[in-house]
Amino acid sequence: MARYLDVHPDNPQPRLLQQIVDALNDDALIAYPTDSGYALGCRIGNRAGRDRILAIRGLDERHHFTLICRDFSQLGQLVHVDNSAFRAIRAATPGPYTFILPAMPEVPRRLMHPKKKTVGVRIPDHTLVRDLLDALGEPLLSSSLILPGETEPRTMGWEIKEELDHQVDIVVEAGETPAEPTTVVDWSSGAPELVRRGAGDPDRFE
Repeated sequence: MARYLDVHPDNPQPRLLQQIVDALNDDALIAYPTDSGYALGCRIGNRAGRDRILAIRGLDERHHFTLICRDFSQLGQLVHVDNSAFRAIRAATPGPYTFILPAMPEVPRRLMHPKKKTVGVRIPDHTLVRDLLDALGEPLLSSSLILPGETEPRTMGWEIKEELDHQVDIVVEAGETPAEPTTVVDWSSGAPELVRRGAGDPDRFE
């Protein structure tokens, strides 16, 4: 059964954050809130966690995973950001955007799109996520918690606990969570291509 942790949305309790970090370091899979609905997350090195995310979401190997970053400097260590993308992406973060960019060699191949060698990256504007990444000390491998047959991410921790009780290890609750997924922009070809309209203003990339 999944543990259910009720974390303060504005001042996350260090004790609870440490419990989540300890679980992630033990290869746990968590469901956690972001600024665009709930997401599934695990450490980048957690191979089984990656496969569990694919299974829960009913996705195949071509799925673009997202690396959740604490800040822009951390993002820049994972993907190639050329001059044309640098200013636009920096101006849009933190916020509800996912950017698809060419992955650096340090990113495990199993996390990249098999043909494009790209990966999604994002910097959420969410207190819990920021503090969790601070405590973890590394980016989080993640994917929106959109279940098969649905189009929007889940927003209620208790519903996730009921439905995925035996498929995730921790469900984190931290106040209200918007239902709209991120706006996805593919910048891997050197120019922005809008892949999905979501919570982030897409006009700045059109």
